[in-house]
Amino acid sequence: MEKVLAEQPSSAVGQVVRTARVARGWTQRQLADRLHCSPSTVSRLETGVRQAVDVSTLRRVAAALRVAPEELGIAATVAGGIQVGDDVRRRQLLSSLAVTAAAAAVPVRPVGAAEGLHLPSVLLVGRLRDAMLGTGPVGTVPPPAGMRAALVRAVKDYDACRYDRLADTLPGVIGAGHALGEVGAVTLAEAYNLVTRIMIKLGDERLGWVAADRARALAETTGAALAAGEAARNLAVLARRAGWHDQAAQVAVSAAEDEMLHGDDPGRSAERGLLVMSAAYTAAHAGDRAGMRELTRQAAAIAAGLGERVLLREHGGGFGPAAVQLHLISAEYTAGDPAAAVAAARALSPRSLPTVERQARYYTDLARAYGMWERRDQCLQALLAAERIAPDETRARPAVREMVSQLLVSGRTSAQLRGLAARCRIR
Repeated sequence: MEKVLAEQPSSAVGQVVRTARVARGWTQRQLADRLHCSPSTVSRLETGVRQAVDVSTLRRVAAALRVAPEELGIAATVAGGIQVGDDVRRRQLLSSLAVTAAAAAVPVRPVGAAEGLHLPSVLLVGRLRDAMLGTGPVGTVPPPAGMRAALVRAVKDYDACRYDRLADTLPGVIGAGHALGEVGAVTLAEAYNLVTRIMIKLGDERLGWVAADRARALAETTGAALAAGEAARNLAVLARRAGWHDQAAQVAVSAAEDEMLHGDDPGRSAERGLLVMSAAYTAAHAGDRAGMRELTRQAAAIAAGLGERVLLREHGGGFGPAAVQLHLISAEYTAGDPAAAVAAARALSPRSLPTVERQARYYTDLARAYGMWERRDQCLQALLAAERIAPDETRARPAVREMVSQLLVSGRTSAQLRGLAARCRIR
């Protein structure tokens, strides 16, 4: 049992972690996602801040970065705690990784272009790209009078994780919106907000930025308050995922404080609550656990004031008390407290969540919390539960595929794990 605690590795070991991460083209957040820890934990690993760390965590780092455990100071025996490895070997490794890092400056392929991904998601991303660029067929284009109804169907397909149907409905709405001009601008803004959520989920953030910017411009031009608020929330998510935490928080908080989202309209209050939750999640990524919990309390207060109903279901599952509780699961493990995340999950019945997409999100968030807590069996069972609910989405999501890959390399395997890996096209 490797439960030995030692002081944080030296700056030389931190340099190995940092250089190996850069060589793979990963941000600190992307490495943290693979380790199921917070970005601040990765930062401490790389800078050599002196803090207790267990050997199993360092072994997970070595497995994720594919470096020998000895390069992170883990000796063959743990009897004396963590020992510093051979300096000559470490310098050789750093030299090799530096060459790889230079080559890693090229952009990473979007998820839709990756080999072996589940077909419905690849088709969806490709058709949305073509609809946005006007470079190919876009599926069924509704007549002008049917554009709004077609968007409603697309939202339902998204909520049900029906990617094959979504690949036909949503690109057609984009095509119709482009053809209609000002007449369809508000609906087109809402469609682009949906496109942004899809691209964030499927990992194609380049198309996500394009869609989010178009949604914001259309919403602001037409004065559509809810669409503008949702576009701001999506932009905040993209900024956070890029590691721009200050800017992400500013975008979300500024939109929440805008007078267009204040007043007696419940929908505008709900959008404000979604933006506050986004700011809370950004605080979690920045390592500000107290700030995250305070902002989450503010969102919970807004939800309580609106009653038990779910509002704005077309905005990523909507806003209400259950949405705030679901948010708390991911916010807690992101802030570095997987036990609190699991406790938050136990306080929420997934059946109370209004859509298949949100129910699957519950189980994938729970899996990440268990993974961060090193509860491998529970992590796998949560992933399998997500797959039963939404197979296409679960198998296509980069976050899920990373968790499955980590389970494969970090310990014993089972028939269930190997089967899930095969269905996710992980070799």
